Amino acid sequence: MARPITLFTGQWADLPFEEVCRLAAEWGYDGLEIACWGDHFEVDRALDDDTYVTRKLATLEKYRLRVWALSNHLVGQAVCDDPIDERHRAILPARVWGDGAPEGVRTRAAEEMKDTARAAARLGVRTVVGFTGSSIWHTVAMFPPVPQSMIDAGYRDFADRWNPILDVFDEVGVRFASEVHPSEIAYDYWTTVRALEAVGHRPAFGLNWDPSHFIWQDLDPVGFILDFRDRIYHVDCKDTRVRCGDGRRGRLSSHLPWADLRRGWDFVSTGHGDVPWEDCFRALNAIGYDGPISIEWEDAGMDRLLGAPEALGFVRRLDGIRPPEASFDAAFGDGSSN
Repeated sequence: MARPITLFTGQWADLPFEEVCRLAAEWGYDGLEIACWGDHFEVDRALDDDTYVTRKLATLEKYRLRVWALSNHLVGQAVCDDPIDERHRAILPARVWGDGAPEGVRTRAAEEMKDTARAAARLGVRTVVGFTGSSIWHTVAMFPPVPQSMIDAGYRDFADRWNPILDVFDEVGVRFASEVHPSEIAYDYWTTVRALEAVGHRPAFGLNWDPSHFIWQDLDPVGFILDFRDRIYHVDCKDTRVRCGDGRRGRLSSHLPWADLRRGWDFVSTGHGDVPWEDCFRALNAIGYDGPISIEWEDAGMDRLLGAPEALGFVRRLDGIRPPEASFDAAFGDGSSN
């Protein structure tokens, strides 16, 4: 059975929710991974207005779309981040930013993530995708020298802040799918291991698999699926093209903007980069992943009105690759040969 293919609305939040529904339906998407910003989904209204969720579901039904996941990456980022600064002010709701005092921002962000789980349950959604933030990401270059005690404290801070959030996820029957991503507490293979250990491998905390973040770090997206098979709670399809190797363009990309050809890598529309997509889908088949496949359009060199429908066709073809009902060599042993 085909998995549902959805459009992540995060990069479309400048458009009204209904307009995104109309476009996704015209292109042939099965549903949306709805972002909790713009007018796409407002957590506070979902909890305070008894008609809000009903109206959202009615809009989806109008366009024959469904929803399997909410995304609250922006607020989740502020739960653990240190420092909290003007970057966060630009992405957070005013009620979460408040007066901007860092610990107050973190506390309000944590409460908003609890409310996101409650709102998701009202919507009938069982997965919230997002970021965690990190108090130790700024130490990644390891200079000035970083004592192990500082790293250990960072993982304790993550667990202390997220375990109470995950308690609410458990209460309402929703799971959190943490996107493995630079600037988060889990940004590569071993930091993912450490993050899972920090929260005691509790079932409420799983992973959003997005291979675009693995490619430029030289990580194996296929091996990641196989090794974390029980924690792949959601899948985002985004691609990356690497241009390193000329002695000038490095992995850290030199503070250059997206699509600047001096960068060492760029996010590109699904199918236009270096992700080994067919191997990845075969691995998803191998672990029995049957959840949504969400297309995340991020390509500073391609118009989204081209990228989103093109990516849908690309992913539909990949999703059609499924194991046969009978092994290809089964006929060799049926006893019919002389």
